[in-house]
Amino acid sequence: MDQAEFVHLVRLSEQASAQDSRAYRRNVAMFAALGYAWVIGCLVLATGLIVWLVPRLLHGRFRFALVWGLLAALGLLWASLRALWLRFDAPDGVTLTASDAPLLFEALERIRKKIQGPPIHAVYLDGEFNASIQQTPRWGLLGGAVNTLTLGLPMLMALDRQRLLAVLTHEYGHLRGDHGRFAAWIYRTRLSWMRLHDSIRGDQNVASAATQAFLNWYFPRFAARTFALARQDEYEADRISGRLLGTDVATAALVEIEVKGSWLSEQFWADHWRTAATTALPVGPFQAMRKQLNQTPEPDFAREALRQALARVSNVSDTHPGLRDRVAALGGQPALPEWSRRSALQLLGEGAERWIEHFDKQWCRDNADGWKQHHAWLRRVRERADALAASRATNNAAELVEEASLRRQLDPHADLRPLYELALQRSDEHPGALQGLVQTTPAADRGARLQALQRLWDASRDYRWWAARRAVEALETSRAGLEHDAAALKLWRERRKQAEEAEDRAWEELHQMPYFSQVTRHDLSTFELGEVQAELARCRPVVRAWLVCKTLREFPRRRAYLAFVELPGMADEDRYELCRWLEQHLSLPGPVLVLWAGEAPTLDEIRRGAFEPVYPQVVA
Repeated sequence: MDQAEFVHLVRLSEQASAQDSRAYRRNVAMFAALGYAWVIGCLVLATGLIVWLVPRLLHGRFRFALVWGLLAALGLLWASLRALWLRFDAPDGVTLTASDAPLLFEALERIRKKIQGPPIHAVYLDGEFNASIQQTPRWGLLGGAVNTLTLGLPMLMALDRQRLLAVLTHEYGHLRGDHGRFAAWIYRTRLSWMRLHDSIRGDQNVASAATQAFLNWYFPRFAARTFALARQDEYEADRISGRLLGTDVATAALVEIEVKGSWLSEQFWADHWRTAATTALPVGPFQAMRKQLNQTPEPDFAREALRQALARVSNVSDTHPGLRDRVAALGGQPALPEWSRRSALQLLGEGAERWIEHFDKQWCRDNADGWKQHHAWLRRVRERADALAASRATNNAAELVEEASLRRQLDPHADLRPLYELALQRSDEHPGALQGLVQTTPAADRGARLQALQRLWDASRDYRWWAARRAVEALETSRAGLEHDAAALKLWRERRKQAEEAEDRAWEELHQMPYFSQVTRHDLSTFELGEVQAELARCRPVVRAWLVCKTLREFPRRRAYLAFVELPGMADEDRYELCRWLEQHLSLPGPVLVLWAGEAPTLDEIRRGAFEPVYPQVVA
């Protein structure tokens, strides 16, 4: 099923749910029953074939075809049993007991009684900024369910007690009442099909091929038909949280999670890894995280994080609605709240310090190799920045901008404006310097920012999308003392639309076949190439890689790249995900499309058209 057909089925399910909720649920149950019927039918068929074939083989009526038929029947029987009694691994994390955290378990019991939910069989504590209750099948498609709560230590650090209880009530709300049990059953069924598909993906026998063919047809349609149910379940869980803890508390918890989650991903982890510049041994993050998550977020960052969260539209890629829709359904106001003043770590009692120390040590063990590599990378960055600083008096604008970029990687708070101003003295329309000038202009000085963005728009088509996005963000963000400029906002929105269309055409051009048309050898400097090679070395599945420049008609001056990687022994789905990950993480000075050596292009085509490999290093 392609994406368009999936979206169409999701929309049909939403319409059916809105028109007649009971009929929609009946149809979902019937489609879910189809999956069970297929598995049980295969089980009956396999058993019948075995019963019919074995006597014929035992009584001397040996036929080669009968042997193959028996093997196929046994394979079908095994595949059916795997579907019915599929086992699930325990979640990551450490198990908490009532003696470890009595206050937490008392709070969970009060929530359970108020919503009349089922018991929680296990509680785990992990290091993620998340909280979830997962209901997994005890044996597979048949059998009882196991309810498991996983609570992230950072979530306990970020929220006060009442807001954390609102989160736990939301999660527990998924298991409440008859509707909750039905949604949970559908969720368990979907989870079983997903796990079964993953478990038999590498099997080569006839029975597994038949199961894979059925799953390839059935599961996307099952996911689409049940999408509206899962989305409604999220809204209902929010409403339960609002009823028990209050709309204001539930809304504040949603907003605080969005803002502090953005801060963790965008600032905290980058700052933490940056400390590798001064220490070769890994440092545990959770002690520092505890202090910083309990502080008031920087106002400009909080406003921007909330603006971005409210701008995200609910879509079919996730059953969770967007923040704006969730707050509206609760009847709350999407505004920055009073921040939590005391963390919910008190629910862990006296063991909180022990768990922080435990997860710090575990993080250091898990990230020892990555920290060592990052330490070496930051050392190379500093050496390159120092070399550029030594020749600053004669450096051109591009070299000054490169130095500023390296300094920002070492310290995002460094005062880099003098470097950008010096670069503009040597080349008054250098786009990289103009971009840096925008980034170092205070957000409150909107006039100066817009003036620099206008210069960047005029100076380079390559930077127009970036300039238009930043201008729209500046004009959409309300600030004290600044009037709303409707005319400027309309102009920049039109420009953003034009720039987005140009970017889409360029990306399509990068994807066009034949891939080796309009390509040249890569243009990376020795330092840039070394960084790419170091990143590829950290990506263990890659055994060889090639890199070429692609000339784009839409942006002739833009540095754009095609990367080809050899990934032996991986499934195509895993190769696809890895290539998309590399596109986001390779340190290249322009957009890159990453492709793996396969049918298109083949390894021979890459060898002929992509010049010599850039990784591993070719030893002369």
